[in-house]
Amino acid sequence: MKRTSLTLESLDYGAQQLAAVDADLGRIYTRLGAPPLWAREPGFASLVHIILEQQISIKAAQTVFERLCAHLGEMSPQRMVSAGEEELKAFGLTRQKARYCFGLAERIHTGKLNLAQLDALSDTEGRDALLAVPGLGPWSVDVYYLMALRRPDVWPLGDLALAAAMQEIKQLDAPATHQQQVGIANAWSPWRAVAARLLWMHYLDSR
Repeated sequence: MKRTSLTLESLDYGAQQLAAVDADLGRIYTRLGAPPLWAREPGFASLVHIILEQQISIKAAQTVFERLCAHLGEMSPQRMVSAGEEELKAFGLTRQKARYCFGLAERIHTGKLNLAQLDALSDTEGRDALLAVPGLGPWSVDVYYLMALRRPDVWPLGDLALAAAMQEIKQLDAPATHQQQVGIANAWSPWRAVAARLLWMHYLDSR
């Protein structure tokens, strides 16, 4: 069963629906319009990129990712397994991230994890399969579902930019806690991934 994926058209439709039910999101939409799709190609390379983005800036992660692609020649599980964990560290990966990326590559290379089958699984089953991979926590898996698989109703809990943006638009005393995020974002279902994009857009624009 093919799952619903966001398109530019459904993204704008979802943003309009959110603007109609939440005045704070409506102000973002009026000011900035529909958010970018921020789509990534599903597959191994996107998961590696997400692992690299953990706990460092997007720009720094992009630099490491590009360096890694250049050294490997192609971003594939086979090439990464051939390179080996030690070689990955030589390209600028920390010991931990080298272990995570190599472990992911090995799981896919041996057939233990089949990313192409995720669309055939329920979101719960697919997320569980990814969460079983060391280095892929809830935030990483949610970002993959939101950007690569483009699911419309995913909220990446633990995203610091979203917590800060939610604090600003909802006039909270501090960045939104996990509990606050869940409570507020539940009202945005079935378009939580669109709301996340609106808030990211607001966060980037306000800075």
